[in-house]
Amino acid sequence: MPEETAQNATQVLDAMAGGIARAAQLLAAGKLVSFPTETVYGLGADARNGTAVAAIYAAKGRPSFNPLIAHVASVEAAKRHVQWNDWAEVLARAFWPGPLTLVLPLAPDHGISELVTAGLDTLALRVPAHPSAQKLLTELDGPVAAPSANPSGRISPTTADHVMAGLSGRIAAVVDDGACGVGLESTIVGLAGAAPVLLRPGGLASEEIEAILGQPLASRDIHDPLTAPGQLLSHYAPQERVRLNATSPCAGECYLGFGPHSGARACDLSLSDSGDLAEAAANLFGHLHRLDAMGLPIAVAPIPEIGLGAAINDRLRRAAAPRDTPSAS
Repeated sequence: MPEETAQNATQVLDAMAGGIARAAQLLAAGKLVSFPTETVYGLGADARNGTAVAAIYAAKGRPSFNPLIAHVASVEAAKRHVQWNDWAEVLARAFWPGPLTLVLPLAPDHGISELVTAGLDTLALRVPAHPSAQKLLTELDGPVAAPSANPSGRISPTTADHVMAGLSGRIAAVVDDGACGVGLESTIVGLAGAAPVLLRPGGLASEEIEAILGQPLASRDIHDPLTAPGQLLSHYAPQERVRLNATSPCAGECYLGFGPHSGARACDLSLSDSGDLAEAAANLFGHLHRLDAMGLPIAVAPIPEIGLGAAINDRLRRAAAPRDTPSAS
């Protein structure tokens, strides 16, 4: 843990102009600041500052071979760091700002710390839509490397309280601007090869991306080397065992349902009573946090493998993966 964060309490900043300005000052000084995006709360460091980026890995306990997403304020800012192409132009016009990350070849004078790329020759970039994230990135006028603001391998945070529960005392500050609206990390599409590749399902359904591209996304082989964040098998893990596709809980289990349920027990929650996948995505990590705090194994109802359901199931499978697999987030 960096000395300066170990000795000082984490500041909770509001999302007004003064709080945003203070957060930008801390980032510019090489400190770690958590901030909200429409997907989850990120743990930010100036992506040009290798020492600051190294502190992200230290605070999270994150394997250094897992690359990070660099957040920027605009398409113009993104083009400073990567080799832009026609696919990127089409997708950025359709979905930025928003929950889509694009992986592109680095520009010759990219200025990004190699710790952000984990030594790869590509960079994962996103323009977030959240107003506070936009204000912070504009105030800093630079790229911010930001994985999810939680200890590595644990449940991603969708509120400032979640961030504080996992990282208080390890980071300089968190900008508190309520709960995240999407609640799932961004969808990641690789654009550095012969065809666009879905590297990670997320808050933007792959069907929407394919409709804009006019072609299907290629699939990443699970045995391929890591090329983007969030590709390790064990990920987003509660403390106790997670059992998937459960029609009902066993004795001693909490239940995470989907669709109408009686909910008689305090440890029974539904991702969406109406069976709405967007609502389920927004509730996923928050509900996992609540159930995780009960200290019981979690049984999860079947989720349809369509639209956002693909991303929800991806996160749930990683949460349920064997824990002897290295994890990161």
